[in-house]
Amino acid sequence: MKRFFLCMLTALSLRVAAADVNITAHGAVGDGQTLNTASIQKAIDACHGSGGGKVIFPKGTFLSGTVAMKDNVTLHFEKGSVLLGSTDVNDYKNLDPFTDGLGIDVGWALLVAVDAKNIGIEGRGEIDGQGSKLKAAHILTDTRSESLRWGRRPFLVRIVRCEGVKVNGITLKFASAWTSHYFQCKNVDIENVKIISHGVAHNDGIDIDGCQEVRIKNCDIESGDDALCFKTTSSKMACKNIVVTGMRLKSGHGAIKMGTESMAPFENIKISDCYIYDTNNGGIKLLTVDGAHLRNVDISNITMVNVKTPMLFRLGSRLSVFRKGKDTQQPTGTMENVTVRNVKAQASANAQLKPPSGILITGVPGHYITGLTLENIEIDLAGGGDATHARQVVPEAIDKYPEVKTFGPLVPAYGIWARHVKNLQLRNITFKLAANDLRPAFVCEDGRNVSLSNWNIPATDGAEAVIRLENVSKAVISGVKADGKFQSFVQAEGAESKDVKLQKNKAPGAVQAYVKK
Repeated sequence: MKRFFLCMLTALSLRVAAADVNITAHGAVGDGQTLNTASIQKAIDACHGSGGGKVIFPKGTFLSGTVAMKDNVTLHFEKGSVLLGSTDVNDYKNLDPFTDGLGIDVGWALLVAVDAKNIGIEGRGEIDGQGSKLKAAHILTDTRSESLRWGRRPFLVRIVRCEGVKVNGITLKFASAWTSHYFQCKNVDIENVKIISHGVAHNDGIDIDGCQEVRIKNCDIESGDDALCFKTTSSKMACKNIVVTGMRLKSGHGAIKMGTESMAPFENIKISDCYIYDTNNGGIKLLTVDGAHLRNVDISNITMVNVKTPMLFRLGSRLSVFRKGKDTQQPTGTMENVTVRNVKAQASANAQLKPPSGILITGVPGHYITGLTLENIEIDLAGGGDATHARQVVPEAIDKYPEVKTFGPLVPAYGIWARHVKNLQLRNITFKLAANDLRPAFVCEDGRNVSLSNWNIPATDGAEAVIRLENVSKAVISGVKADGKFQSFVQAEGAESKDVKLQKNKAPGAVQAYVKK
């Protein structure tokens, strides 16, 4: 009994010690003019010193520079509260410098946590970075080109090497650079977050950088740059064991993206039930170009509306290093065992490739994308390709920045263009065209074990071929229905093209079912 009462007294004392702290009790003034950096930091430090709890942001607009979160502290934003970022870059600190995929030194931030445990950001308030205003003030004193000086501008939220992170309900607005960056964190829950961040360049929404055991659910993101982006700027920790569901995404670049920086693996990642709209670059972009192994990724139940180039898969050899003095250049990585299924996409006619295409898949010579499966895919496309477009030669761009436009101005297939692939499975694929297109629906260059099954290909008139295989061995084409009139249903070219099997296809308008050149 005595031991019981001692335990009860200990628990009670801990509960009393973990007191909530209002930032106004430490001098914060919510007038939108007073710089409250020191006052907010004092409130966080006091809460942490008492054993943890909540730091309360009451109704009001609280101007601040960099503040650092501490163990066992949750920032609670009441309705009507705003943490407003200063427009003076000198009010910000860089507690974990690194170099981004463009080679720019970055890492300054408004709200930062480094090596902390059990932290949170919650509530119905807002964090506003005033990105456009900060940029306007910054360029008055920084005379470097915009491509160099943007990195000095602060991220809105940076969570670095933390464990036990919960972000719920908050609205993040108008960052000066990336909106939220999570680096080498474990056990992260992000739910019901609203992001509206555009107006300056590099406004990524959520960046997951080498994090593990991550759950992201029911977030609404409108970003000027990538909306939901997975990175590994260090080779030391993989993006691993991640589940994402129920996202609404609008992006000035990529909606769902992996691998702008790609040194450590991306593995065991599931993304489902997302709505992507008005996106200016790619709906789904999976990339590994700096040595990472990208594997065991499953993406399903995706709707896209007005999206430029719905999908890009890229294995490349840029081989950049982002953490100076902490990493060394790696050999080319791998992309394997990736599945994308149940996708309906309306592709924009005004795309970065003209005429537009639906899906780009490409490794580099000697390095194959392996075990990619696309299943139950429907894409509406503008069409408009002519006979010369059907013979477009696409640059290898082996060491270039991974982007759709890198392979422009167009690719020789309107539906799916694939190069340097092995064990490619393409099942239940449907395309619709708004205008005639003389490019093939599918072109594969340098492929091994390629399977097409149960395709519905729209009527076209005058194309040389519906499917073209260039140096492809062991291909099976079955259950494909192709309407319209064309010279050949399947055309195989190159010395390595062999073992091509056609089974139960319907192409009544073809002059020849199969041609080998």
